[in-house]
Amino acid sequence: MTSRALILGCAGQTLSAEETAFFRDVRPWGFILFKRNVGTPDEVRALTACLRATIGRDDAPILIDQEGGRVQRMGPPHWPAYPAGGRFRRLDGSAAAMAQLGARLMAHDLTDVGINVDCAPVLDVPEPGAHDIIGDRAYATTPHRVAEIGRAVAEGLMAGGVLPVMKHIPGHGRAACDSHHGLPVVVAGRDALGAQDFQPFHALADLPMAMSAHVVFTAIDPDRPATQSPAVVAEVIRGAIGFDGLLMTDDLSMHALTGPFRARAEAAFAAGIDVALHCNGRLDEMRAVASGTPALAGTALRRAEAALARLAGGRDGLDLPLARAQFAAALARAA
Repeated sequence: MTSRALILGCAGQTLSAEETAFFRDVRPWGFILFKRNVGTPDEVRALTACLRATIGRDDAPILIDQEGGRVQRMGPPHWPAYPAGGRFRRLDGSAAAMAQLGARLMAHDLTDVGINVDCAPVLDVPEPGAHDIIGDRAYATTPHRVAEIGRAVAEGLMAGGVLPVMKHIPGHGRAACDSHHGLPVVVAGRDALGAQDFQPFHALADLPMAMSAHVVFTAIDPDRPATQSPAVVAEVIRGAIGFDGLLMTDDLSMHALTGPFRARAEAAFAAGIDVALHCNGRLDEMRAVASGTPALAGTALRRAEAALARLAGGRDGLDLPLARAQFAAALARAA
């Protein structure tokens, strides 16, 4: 059966009868988990299995934001606390190798409970004076180093059987406010954006998935955030950056966007987005978003299938105790 071009959250650690019926009817392409959904490892495994059962697809993508630092949905006491991306800046010559190893360890944690997509790496280049929403989530302060460490994170995830989602394309590093609470407006010119913000995404344009930024770039489209801008999607993301993978929105329930939820989704699809993301688990909002979401078909379906095909190689071998010891020792040296 055809999937809807939609990724949805759920309210708690188990599904209600109403959620189960809704998911069976709507058939989203995938799901996303947050801290509110995470209990013990056995409880997360049961939830991921239940979500897939509702839509009858064992390969359905289940996403999570597991970056490390302040953006880590699975953490102690059941899983390790991983460092923020900015911690790797202190490792100098071993930064990329340790970032890759950390991502490989995260992939082990995720696949063990049925999660196969991680919303990482963060490829935003922080700008001095910008809002701290990116801050220490950024791997470095220059485009080249962000791309280098971001590539390592993506490779570590994929080696462990987890798809990476690079974010927030085409760049959130200059934002002066948090898009969870307001709409950031970036006034930098196209040359400056091209030389800094877009560069890490261009360097990693071969990755399978990307998440859009709810940011207005006045030099490209002064009226609409990237998520809902045909100009940003066509000219920058698909054009200058050269990304042809699956493009998903950031969360449509964030306050950077305004208007009815159906209209938010429709504007994103009109701009050229492939898949809509809604995260907070509120059924009324999910129903509205679903009503404005088409079936996953055509080019979007090709991109979705190509992304999932990247998981076909399985995962590499990992000596888990040795890998954890090496990672801990490297972080201790950088403390």
